[in-house]
Amino acid sequence: MKSDKNWIKGAIKKPGAFTAQRDRYNKANPTKRNISTSQFANKVLKPGSSYSGTTKRRANLAKTLGKMR
Repeated sequence: MKSDKNWIKGAIKKPGAFTAQRDRYNKANPTKRNISTSQFANKVLKPGSSYSGTTKRRANLAKTLGKMR
């Protein structure tokens, strides 16, 4: 089995899509302080949230990539 070094490139289908969703959330809620990408990911992945499965997958990937250095 060959190790794929560029799995991240294949995992990200639409670069910047999750950040754009976070920006739209921040714009729709101007009275609240702007939240970071990791805070938005936690909000999306909270049990009982009404976000779509695609958004939840993007949030999970954002959290995973945030751990990488």
